[in-house]
Order: sequence, then C-alpha cells, then structure tokens
Amino acid sequence: MKPAELQDRARAPGPSDDFMHDVVEGLSRAQKTLPCRYFYDTRGSELFEEITALPEYYPTRVEAAILRDCAPQIAARTAPGSVLVEFGSGSSTKTELLLSQMRDLAAYVAIDVSASALEDARMRLRDRFRGLRVDTVVGDFWSAEIAPDLAQAPRVGFFPGSTIGNLEPADAQALLKRFAAVLGEGARLVIGVDVMKPASILIPAYDDAQGVTAAFNLNLLTRANRELDADFDVSAFRHVAIWNEAKTRIEMRLVSSREQVAHVGGREFRFAAGETIHTENSHKWPADIFDQIVLGAGWEVAEHWTDPNQLFRVLELRARV
Repeated sequence: MKPAELQDRARAPGPSDDFMHDVVEGLSRAQKTLPCRYFYDTRGSELFEEITALPEYYPTRVEAAILRDCAPQIAARTAPGSVLVEFGSGSSTKTELLLSQMRDLAAYVAIDVSASALEDARMRLRDRFRGLRVDTVVGDFWSAEIAPDLAQAPRVGFFPGSTIGNLEPADAQALLKRFAAVLGEGARLVIGVDVMKPASILIPAYDDAQGVTAAFNLNLLTRANRELDADFDVSAFRHVAIWNEAKTRIEMRLVSSREQVAHVGGREFRFAAGETIHTENSHKWPADIFDQIVLGAGWEVAEHWTDPNQLFRVLELRARV
C-alpha cells in the first residue's frame, strides 16, 4: 500500500544507523528496494494523513464506516477494566469509534513511531474521553511493550488500515504472533484487511490524480538525503503503482527517469533509465488465504464484517491459546 495501511501501514523509522544499513542493503540488490517503514518521518506522516482523505483512497473511508457499525458489538464483548492497545496508531481517528462505545476501559495504549502524532492524539482523546487513561509508546509495533501495571488487565488489540497487507505472508504471520505475545492469553485483536478488487479501483487508490501518493513515495528519497547525507536527485524519479496479479498485491515503485548515480554511506549506486526502486507492497489477500495466515499465527476468526460493496473486511480475532 501506503503502507496502513505500514496505515494505515508498517511504521518504524528506527535509529539512523538502522536506516543507513537498510537503505544500503536494499539498494545493493538486483531489484533495488527501500523499506516502506521509513516512509513515516514528520512529513511522510502528514502526507499519509492527506492520502487517507483522497476520494480515490477507499480503505480509510470504508473501514471507518464498517467500524461505526460493528463497534457496539466489539464493545459488548469487552470486559470492564480491559486495555485497548493500538499498533501503529497514527492520529488515532478510527480509535474514537471504538472508544466511544468502550466506556469501562482501564486504559488506551497508542503505539506509533511519530511522537508528534501521539501527543496530538493524546491531548484530543483526553479532552473527549474524560477520565480515560491514555498511554503513548514511541516505537514500532514489533518491539513495543505495555506498562507493567497493566499486565494483568484483559487486552484488546487494534490494528486498522490494512497495514498487515504491507508484509509478505510469512512476515504477516510473524507479526500476528508478536501481537499475541504482547496481548497475552485470551486476547482479542480487531484488524482491518483489504480484499481483492478490480485494478481499475486499486491503481487510482495508490496513484491519485493530485499526486499526494507520489509525494509520499518520493519523500523517502528526501528523507535519505536529509538524514543520511545521500544525494538522490529526487526530481529524476517518478512514482508508479503496479497491480501484480500473480501475487495479488499493489506494488509501489520509484522509477529513474534517466541514467544516474546516487551516493549513500560512501557507496555509489547506479541507475539505468527506467530502473525501479521497489518501495512498498499492499497485498489484497483472498479471505481463505488470510484466514490461514491467522490460524498459523495462533489466532482464529471470531467474527468478521464487510461493507455493502465488499471492498474491505474488519475481523475480530481471538487468541487460541
């Protein structure tokens, strides 16, 4: 995707040495890549929020509509004194749909790589939901932990935006296992999952007419120039979104418009005209395939909801152990 999706997606900037390592390693491959988790610096986070409001970008709008309908059912199965834990919370806008129904929570824990987004969300939620404990954790959702004093409370995870689709199936399963470990025995997980649909809908969602997604993708190079002292000519790359039918995923790429050279970390990387950097995947798994990923990670599908046009799914998973 956009990664939601990574969003709504897999988010994690990491220290600059990790960023340097991942950029150099990715550009050294035959098919050059850059990890989408580095999309989310301050500017990238701002651009992604703009993307979620675009008319072409259906996931945020459709998922929010589904959550409005199913939130009362989710809340009815949430025990008093539970903790709602959101992985990759961003602005926490969708979270309000659940919080408005969950009146007896012990706390809401928001995990995100953007400290500014977390602080904005914390202030807004404390104003709206008086008395609600709001904990913020700056970090990626692979490694974040929850405050020890909440360890005994029942936990409900929240992972909206189809961010899971940014991962390869094995990595998606590993992440769901990680969530199970963080949330604990008897936990539940509410997760957004995009589904297959015509390329005529998918491609505009990832290559909008206003060019916001293009700016989001190109910002990855701008960030590398700023933080890693790289020298990418950002104007010499363009954004494309491709539907890979065989792997049922949208692929975002940056295309070199001419033969050129860029330097990062003392290394030289040559680009042919038309050569691409693969920056993100957004899988649109058929329901049976994703449900198998869920089972392999130690969860089972307890309930699921969709919209009238069946563009998107929201699932409530239950830990099997």
